[in-house]
Amino acid sequence: MDTVFFIASKLIGALLRPDTWIVIALAVLVLALALHRRRLAIWLGSTLLGAMVTFSVLPLGDLLLQPIERSYPAEPVLDRVDGIIVLGGGEDARASAYWGQMQLNAGAERYTAALELARRFPEARLLFTGGSGALRDLAGAEVSEGAMAERFFLGLGVAPERLLIEDRSRNTAENAHLSLALANPDPSETWVLVTSAFHMPRAMRSFEAAGWAGVTPWPVDYRTAAFLDRIGWNLTRNLQVLNIAIREQVGRLAYRVSGR
Repeated sequence: MDTVFFIASKLIGALLRPDTWIVIALAVLVLALALHRRRLAIWLGSTLLGAMVTFSVLPLGDLLLQPIERSYPAEPVLDRVDGIIVLGGGEDARASAYWGQMQLNAGAERYTAALELARRFPEARLLFTGGSGALRDLAGAEVSEGAMAERFFLGLGVAPERLLIEDRSRNTAENAHLSLALANPDPSETWVLVTSAFHMPRAMRSFEAAGWAGVTPWPVDYRTAAFLDRIGWNLTRNLQVLNIAIREQVGRLAYRVSGR
C-alpha cells in the first residue's frame, strides 16, 4: 500500500505542476494550428501568453505558500536538545555521486541549520533521514540521500557515535516511521525536527501520526518574502514557488485523508 501511495503521489504531482499544463496548452495550440482552427489557436495562444506574463511578473505562488511557511515560528527557544532530525531534500544525491563531492540545492539550509544545532548542543544525536524520492529508484536507489549525508556530516567533524543514518525512506511518512524505529527515543527526550518551512506542517503531522510525540519544529529554507519585493520578471522562480505551493497544499490534504 505504501508503494501504491508513493507511485500515485508522484504521478499526480507531475500532473498538478503549472509547467505541465503550459506544455499541454502548447501541444493543443499546435494541434489547433494543424487542424486550421485559427480562432481556437489565437484564443489559446493569447491566453497562454497572458498567463506567462502574469506568472513572470507576479509572485502568485507566494500568496499560497507563505501561510504554510508561517505555521511555526523560526528558531524557537531551546533549553535542551537530545536529538536533531534532518529530513533529506537539501542535496542532489545523483550529482553528488557523479562529481564525488556533496552537491547541495536550494534546501541546503537543512544541512547548515543541523550543523549549527549540533554545534550548540554537542551531546545531541544527529539523525538524517532520506533514501530516494525519485520514481525511477522504485526498485532501489543506486545512491541514497543518506549515504551522501553521512559522508557530508562526518567530513565536517560530526562524531560517528552521534550520527544516525536512515537511508530507506521515500517520502515524509516513511521518514517519520523509519526514523522513530531507528532512534527509539525515550518519551522524556527533546528532539528537534529540521526541514524546509513549507514542508514543516506535513512533516510534523507525519511524525505525530507515527507516534513520535514532543518533537520541536525548526523550520528553515523559506522560499517567500514580502509580496512587493518579489514583483519583477522572474518566470523560473515564480513557477518553482507555485509548484511547491500546489504540491504542499495537495500533499497536506492527501496526508490528512490517509492518516499519514
